[in-house]
Order: sequence, then C-alpha cells, then structure tokens
Amino acid sequence: MCLGNLPWEANDLCATEGTMSLRDSHRISCRAESFQGRATRNSKAFRELLPGILLFLGLVVWLSGSSGFGSETFFGPIWPSSFKTSIEERDLWKKQLEEVEAFLQAYSRAMKAAVKLVGPSVVHIDATGTQSRSGVVDNRQRQEDSGAGILIRLSGKMYVLTNRHVVNKATANTIKIRLVDGQVLQPLAVWSDADSDVALLPLPDLDLPPAELGNSDEVEVGDFVLAVGSPFGLRHTVTFGIVSAVRRRGLQLGHAGLRVQDFLQTDAAINPGNSGGPLVNLKGQVIGLNTAIASNSGGNEGVGFAIPINLAIRVATQLAENGRVRWGYLGVNLEDDLSAEKAAVIGLPRPCGAFINQVVPGGPASAGGLRNGDVILKFGDTWVEDDDHLIYLVSVTSPGESVPMLVWRDRRQVVVTVQLGERSPQ
Repeated sequence: MCLGNLPWEANDLCATEGTMSLRDSHRISCRAESFQGRATRNSKAFRELLPGILLFLGLVVWLSGSSGFGSETFFGPIWPSSFKTSIEERDLWKKQLEEVEAFLQAYSRAMKAAVKLVGPSVVHIDATGTQSRSGVVDNRQRQEDSGAGILIRLSGKMYVLTNRHVVNKATANTIKIRLVDGQVLQPLAVWSDADSDVALLPLPDLDLPPAELGNSDEVEVGDFVLAVGSPFGLRHTVTFGIVSAVRRRGLQLGHAGLRVQDFLQTDAAINPGNSGGPLVNLKGQVIGLNTAIASNSGGNEGVGFAIPINLAIRVATQLAENGRVRWGYLGVNLEDDLSAEKAAVIGLPRPCGAFINQVVPGGPASAGGLRNGDVILKFGDTWVEDDDHLIYLVSVTSPGESVPMLVWRDRRQVVVTVQLGERSPQ
C-alpha cells in the first residue's frame, strides 16, 4: 500500500546511469498500485453502465428500421441515392444514353456537313481607309476595318457580299479579300447601299465556290443556325445558336441611315469582325448576313442581328445591274407608336396599322388621296403591323408601282391607290 505521494525533486532524474534510487523505485511501485486500483474502479463503473448502453443501441436499431432515423438521409449519404441503382437499371440508363448519343452524333454530323459546305464560300476582308477628324490641320486619319463576306454568283459573275460598314471607308485598291485557301484578291470595285448596309464587291473572273442560298422568308423562330465569320480577326470561326426572333425593325444600331430593317435575331455568338459573314441553316444554306449586335459591353451578349438573305440579294442584284438601289417612296410622316388611347379615340378596336401624322405636299401619298390622320391598315395584300412595317413594305416595292391600300378614315374603311415614287439616295 502506498504511504503517500513523495515530494518531486530535481535529482530524482539524476541517478547514476544503470542504477535506480530508492525514491525512484518507491514512486514506481506506488504508481503501479494506484493505476491498478483505478482500473478496478473503472471496470466496475463500466459494468454498471453496460445495460443502459445496450438498451440505447437497441433503440437506435429499432428506430432506424421503423422510421428511417439512422438511415443515410439522417446521418448523411455515403453516395447519392440516385446513383444507387440495380444492374438492370444501370443497363436501362446505358441503353437510353446510347439512343440519345446516336441522335446527338447525327445532329453533330449535320452541323459539320453544313460548315464544310459553306466554309469555302466564306472570305475574310481587311479594309483600310481614312476618316475625317475635326479641329486638326491634317484631318485624315487612317482606319482599318475587318469583317467577313460570302461568295455569290449573279448573272454568271462572281461577287463578295458583305456589309457596307465593313468597306465604306475604303477603296477597291485598299481592300484585301482572303479566301479559305489563303489566296488574297482585290475587288474590281466597291458598290454599297446605306439604307440597307449591304455592299457588293465584284471579283476577277475566277472559278470560286459560291454559297448555297436559302429562303429567308421560310425562317422560323427556333430554327438552328450557325454564324461564320472573323470575330476579333479569328478567321472562319463558327458559332451555334437558334433564330430568336424574325422581322426585327426600328432598331437603333449605330449605323446612320439604316432605314430598311427586317432583321433576323439570333443568339449565335456574333462579335466585332463577324459583320458580313453568313448566318447558315443546317442545310448549309445562307439565310442571313450577320450585321450587328445589341450590347452594353461591345461584345456578344446573345442578341445578334442578320439581314435576311432575300433582302440582301435583292439589294445586291440592283447594285450589280445599276450600281445603286432604287427604294420605294410614299411621302408621309408617321406616328412612332399608335397608342391604345389614340386608337380608341379614332374608333379602332386596338392599335394596328400606321398612323399618318402628315402627308408631304406634292408627294405620291398626296397625289393618291391620302390624308393627315389616316391609318393605313393594309398595303397591297399585306396587313400592316406598325409604322416600321409600313416603311419596310414601301421601301421594297418598286418605284412607279401602283399599290391599293386599305385605310381607316372617319371610323370606316376606304381604299386608296397610290403610285409610289423613288426615295432620294442618302
């Protein structure tokens, strides 16, 4: 039995090597005896607690079986439960994945084929020009623009179709057209139209692959499309998206005088340098000419606009034949937005058509009998949606053509026929 704790002294740890002092020996024996007694007491306490521990564990097991208390969802899953499937279920998922993969692979092959079809017809354009600067003696500043274009054939001759804003500051001898094989050409001339932002560059007589052209009148919202161009100078870049909207008009796009608008809208990535490049359907057909973006940052934000190819080819054909484009002219000033309140005042059940604020004296509308306050409901065979729609319909109608119009006047419908004039060039 230990007689008590002996005082701890520094020299207890300084015994001669190989020996043990009496005090050390006594301390060790007391500690051993103390530990033995403590173990005996702990063992007794454990035996007293054991029944309670076993009861608690049994309760946990019972609850886990009856109420989910102890299930994986309570203590946290070892593996997501959705992954814990049987062999049969895993085989089912594999089969479904194979079916989806086959569809996606076919879809991918279609896109690859479309890119390979249109690719040789897409060109990169570098245009060097000058721009005036006010307030300086030498007011001519060198400016370099780049974009894309497509090869087309009109009446047996080869041209590059692109945007006017890509080449409008340059001349034919300061424009370089780079083909897909690296060959560099110069155009013979530069023809452009400010109203539509379309330009046409005639090429030397070479055997080049023209693009396949689609019918933009058949394009619908949701159609898959590819945009090809040279964003930031990266030639023949391809992006993918859908047609987000059609017939976008009245947009403020930064191109002064862009009066003829009927844009296709797409979320395919379009960035600076894409201008003039094609918007392509999955048949490899060009359905639009990428022209502009709506952006707060200057880069792609998923809202791009393309000129419908039918409109672009109409402009290009006139440029090739006449060097300029003839647009129809009516001679009216229109209200920007016919409100529901104003429509109710004049007896229309809802806002529709184009409201004439002023008839230009001596113009075609005046000669045809249109009046201030008239609402043009129908232009030829087409119902008029709003003022921007009427502007487009008039513009693409040939000057000199007589067009019957259904007009709302004095709370009733009347028909007026007007022979259109020609809009003065910008």
